[in-house]
Amino acid sequence: MNGLGREQDQECSIEEQVRTDRLHQLFRQSFTAIFGSYLAAAMLCWLCWDRFDHSVMVAWLALLGLSALLRVKMFMDWFRCPNSERTPSRWERRYWWTLTLSAGIWGAGALTLMPPDDRLSQVLVILFTVGMSVSAVSCYSAYRYMTLASIGLVLLPCTVWLLFQPSSMQLGVAIAVLVFSTFVVSATRKLSDALEKAFRLTRQMERAHHISNLAAQTDELTGLMNRRAFFERAHLLYAQCRHHQQPLCALMLDMDHFKQINDTYGHQAGDQVLRQIGGVINASFRKADVYGRLGGEEFAVLLPDTSLEAAREIAEQLVKAISNLACDPVHGLSASLGVAFAYAQDQDLHGLMNTADKALYRAKAQGRNQVALAE
Repeated sequence: MNGLGREQDQECSIEEQVRTDRLHQLFRQSFTAIFGSYLAAAMLCWLCWDRFDHSVMVAWLALLGLSALLRVKMFMDWFRCPNSERTPSRWERRYWWTLTLSAGIWGAGALTLMPPDDRLSQVLVILFTVGMSVSAVSCYSAYRYMTLASIGLVLLPCTVWLLFQPSSMQLGVAIAVLVFSTFVVSATRKLSDALEKAFRLTRQMERAHHISNLAAQTDELTGLMNRRAFFERAHLLYAQCRHHQQPLCALMLDMDHFKQINDTYGHQAGDQVLRQIGGVINASFRKADVYGRLGGEEFAVLLPDTSLEAAREIAEQLVKAISNLACDPVHGLSASLGVAFAYAQDQDLHGLMNTADKALYRAKAQGRNQVALAE
C-alpha cells in the first residue's frame, strides 16, 4: 500500500473513531433526559390540572411513559452489551427512532393540551416547550441534527399554532419563541462543531502518540522490535513464564559472512538482506513469541511454553528458509542459530540468552549454516 493509501485509511479510521466517540458521549449525557422529559410533562399537568382536559392529560402521560420505557430499554441494552458492539451503525438509527418518537409525543401532546381561550395556560405550555428545547441542546449536543429535530418536534407545534391566533400577544409570544430558536440553533451548531473537533483532536493526538511509541520500539530497517523494545517485552515474557511455571526457549541468530556481503556488494545490498531476514522472522513465529533485531546482523527470539525439540525444529526451518532467499546480487545466504532451553526459575533471562549465544558461536565454529543446541 502506498503512502497516500495509508493516509486515507488512517483518516477513515479517525473518522470512525470520532463517530464512536460522539455516540458514547450521546449515551453518557442523555440518560437523564428520559426522566427529565417525563418529569417536565408531569409538572405541567400538575400546574394546569384545573385548566386541562384530564382525559387528554392521562393519555399524554401514558404515551410518554411508554416511549420512556422504550428508551430505558435501549439504554439498558447499551450498557449491557460489550464495547465492541457499541458501534454507530448498530445504535445511531435506534436512538434516532426512540428520540423522534418521544419528542413527537411531547410536542403533539403539548399542542393537544393547549386551551384555545386560556392565555396563562398557553404561556405555561410555551415556557415548558422552550425549557425542553434548551435541555435538548445539553443532552444531544454531540449530534447537531438530532438536537435540531428534537427541538423542532417539541417547540414548533405550539409555536406555529400561536402564529395563527388573532391576539397580538399570542403572535408576539410565537415570534419571540422563533427568535429565541435562532439563537438555540446557532448555539447547537457551535457546540456540536466544538465537540467534534475535540474528539478528532483527541484521536489524532492518540494516533501520533502511538506512532511515536511504535517508531521508538521498531527497528527501522527490518520492521522488527529494536534492542530496547525486545528486552522490555522479553522481561515481561520471562516473568509470565516464571509465574506459570512454563519452559522458555531462546534462539540467537547471526547471518553468516555478513561483513563480506557489505564489503563485496555494498551496504545497500546488506540492508536489503536484513529486510528480507526481518520478513522471514516476522512470518515464522507466533503472536506469543518475542523476537527482534539486537543490532547488526544479530537477531533473538524467545519461545514460551516450547520444548527444546520443538525449538530446534523451528530453528532448522528458519535456517532453511534463509538459505532459500534470493536477494540479487547476493547469493548463497545462510545463518547460524544457537538454541537454549530452561525453566524460567532455573536461570535469569540474560543467563538463558548467554547460553543460546554460546551455542550460536559453536554453530559458527562447526561450519555455519546450521543449528547448535546449548550444552
